[in-house]
Amino acid sequence: MDPNNRLDELELIVTLLRDIQKSHGAVFNTRALRNTTSVVRRRTRSEGLSFLTKTLPRLGKAFDKALTGSTKLNCITLGFKPYRNTELPIFMGEFFSRVFQQDGTILPDSCATCVRVIRDVCYLFYKYKLPYDTELEQKVISSFLETENDLERIIPKLQFTALLADDLTLSRRRSTKVDSSLPNVIREARILLSRVFSGFDFTDIVPRHGPGVVATKQQLWEKFRWTNVASRIRKYYPLDAYFYASLGHVCDDLDSIATITDHDLPAKVILVPKDSRGPRLISCEPVENQWIQQGIMAKLVQRIETLNLTRFNVFFTDQGPNQRGALLGSKSGRYATLDLKEASDRISLELVRLLFPKHVYDVLETVRSSATVLPDGKKIPLLKHAPMGSALCFPVLALTIWSILTAAAPNAYTRERILVYGDDVIVPTAFAANAIEQLESLGLLINRDKSCTSGFFRESCGVDAFKGINVTPLRLRTVWSSTPSASSYTSWIAYANAMYDRQYFTCYDYIVGELHRLYGPIPEESMHLACPSLREVSEPNRPQRSRINHHLQKRQWLCNDVKAPSVIHTMNGWSMLLRFFTESSARIPSTHSAEVQFRDRDFSLSADNVDDKSPFSVSTYTKRRTSMLVRRWR
Repeated sequence: MDPNNRLDELELIVTLLRDIQKSHGAVFNTRALRNTTSVVRRRTRSEGLSFLTKTLPRLGKAFDKALTGSTKLNCITLGFKPYRNTELPIFMGEFFSRVFQQDGTILPDSCATCVRVIRDVCYLFYKYKLPYDTELEQKVISSFLETENDLERIIPKLQFTALLADDLTLSRRRSTKVDSSLPNVIREARILLSRVFSGFDFTDIVPRHGPGVVATKQQLWEKFRWTNVASRIRKYYPLDAYFYASLGHVCDDLDSIATITDHDLPAKVILVPKDSRGPRLISCEPVENQWIQQGIMAKLVQRIETLNLTRFNVFFTDQGPNQRGALLGSKSGRYATLDLKEASDRISLELVRLLFPKHVYDVLETVRSSATVLPDGKKIPLLKHAPMGSALCFPVLALTIWSILTAAAPNAYTRERILVYGDDVIVPTAFAANAIEQLESLGLLINRDKSCTSGFFRESCGVDAFKGINVTPLRLRTVWSSTPSASSYTSWIAYANAMYDRQYFTCYDYIVGELHRLYGPIPEESMHLACPSLREVSEPNRPQRSRINHHLQKRQWLCNDVKAPSVIHTMNGWSMLLRFFTESSARIPSTHSAEVQFRDRDFSLSADNVDDKSPFSVSTYTKRRTSMLVRRWR
């Protein structure tokens, strides 16, 4: 590795501290900077990058929890020396002392700016994608299996609750007494979901393939030739109507149709690299399941986001309401944010059976995978409705949470202020304790470390807020590559621009200097080029070669750009027509795209496939994870 082409993570956080000292000199003087920098250098050299990726984030999490007022900050338990005989750490103690009292409790007039500075430092490398120990893989799988055991233990309770709710439904005809007991909540949730699905036609869908890996391992162009469709899926979605372009397609493929098997294939668990904390577990669906699930998801999302009953409370494509709710809740304290732990894995099939109308449950049960295969080849039955990887995972999760909380809400004021985006939930603070009780009584698990029900700190949908101020830190993810890399190039330009926007100019200059050293000239945003550009670049470090493009009637510069190679693969005519029908005019919902749909390791849909105004090529695919850095005129 060439040391001249290496960005030093230690030096990066030191430059960040210098920027903080420049902008907050009244609080953080040069002596404090020298002491804090000394701590960072000494501990990073002794502990390695784990000080930046684990120790500081651990301090940050304890800091966030103390901001809610539910606990005190104790630096000793976190591995830091105390600041001036207080419970606060000597590391950036000048800032901590303006947020907390000496005993670690929050100050009544705590400084939001200091909160933002502390979090910027503590979380800078929290999600850095360093290699993780292989032992963490087994830990993730063990957690997956333990969740299944938890669901097995709660099923009898759900079944008993279902009987009580059925009895209550019958007695309701003679009584109008209102209570907040669990059977009554179930009954009300059933009524709400019945209204949501009233008139909803599960057969009126346009199936499509997702962009991700499937358990049956076909490449994208192979997915349009069917080799297996489970008999239970055919019951609701016949082959000729949902798996072929037309009756002509059916007639021409009669010989191949006769060879299609009807096995109930299992899903397949894969581990996706996440960051130094370990991998993410995703259960890939069989191709025929995913085909129908995607069609149902598209229509269901549209239904929920347009229905008056749910449109102002349940969201899939817009995080804005939850983000604004977090800011408002942090300012007034009237709204709490709840975070569910392992939410997608804790919606049991029995809970779906308990809440959803029977005809809806029958369809959802038909298109789900009833079992999955672990990486070691072991096949296990699934008690959860759908693990992460199913296209219906998050729509069902969101509807389940919304229906339970709305049914348990004591009045219309509370019901109107429940916001659900996947497993990010906002409720009125006065209702938070009851909301947690109701959710956990049905097998869900609240992550209390990330849920904010007191104090003036809130977090939801990527926004962290304190007293109405956005204190979301910049979290670096992509590890610097000492050799030219398309992903590293685009990521670190984005990181540099984020530093510039936060007025960390020394940090910006350091990153930009390393980028120039490795990649040469980089455009400035003021040049308005359609390629990765920096906020500000000195004249000698901008692209120098230019030309006049007479066809476009504009000046162009020769500069670095990123290109994803295209793959041309011609399918047979009927398969191309089927792809055209299902994709050309359909936009793929962006519902939790980073979680719901695991991207294919090798290929994905062309960008044109999600734009109904662009030319559509049924033989073009974009090769992913192999983006190239090229020089071209822009």
